[in-house]
Amino acid sequence: MRQHHPGNEDRFAVVQPSGGDRTEDVEEALAAGGPQRVGWFCFHFDDDRWEWSPQVEKMHGYLPGTVNPTTEMVLAHKHPDDYRHIADTLDLIRQSCQAFSSRHRIIDVQGRVHHVVVVGDLLRELDGTAMATHGYYVDVTPMERERQDQVTAAVTRIADARADIEQAKGMLRLIYGMEESAAFELLKWRSQETNVNLRLLAAQVAADFVALSGSERLPPRSVYDNLLLTAHLRINADMESGDATVLPSSEKTG
Repeated sequence: MRQHHPGNEDRFAVVQPSGGDRTEDVEEALAAGGPQRVGWFCFHFDDDRWEWSPQVEKMHGYLPGTVNPTTEMVLAHKHPDDYRHIADTLDLIRQSCQAFSSRHRIIDVQGRVHHVVVVGDLLRELDGTAMATHGYYVDVTPMERERQDQVTAAVTRIADARADIEQAKGMLRLIYGMEESAAFELLKWRSQETNVNLRLLAAQVAADFVALSGSERLPPRSVYDNLLLTAHLRINADMESGDATVLPSSEKTG
């Protein structure tokens, strides 16, 4: 019988993932070298017995050596939205004795959600009969949070940009009596002609037009014409003085 040496964490069995599995997350976490983020497990088919390392035990919120994992316990920690998929996967593993990989969420005993990648390969008897699946849990929660923060920041930037553009479009429609599409085309044309980001140009035009609204009588249209045609100069002046907000490279084109 092939002996299982759980302490040998250099044995990483690579399997071909399917669907949305993310082996790059495993590689990143392993490269990070954080011992608390990577741990081994072993699931024996014949007696439905589990073993796991102190790291995996900690991922589930337990102190090392305080619990003996069971299938019921392992499933109880799965996120409700992932439970059915993982339960079906375990049933399939029992029936087909095959390797697997999965990305899902677990909830530890403190109620914290962990995003994990689990990769399992087979342990076989000398005659080739599969006796267990063993592999690794990788906690990718920090990377998941970073991705979520990046998405949130991107959505916020898009919302801010749209707000600036919508405000400028509304003012152009009011001053010039034009349709919404024409107002947008006018802003886009000025952005392209002056090589200035569309959002920055729209924000400058809106700010300039608002500044004129404080007087009792609105100035002639020629004043608005001048502000629209020279907005890029004020943006460039702010850039040179360091007062303007620098946008990420992905937002520097209109």
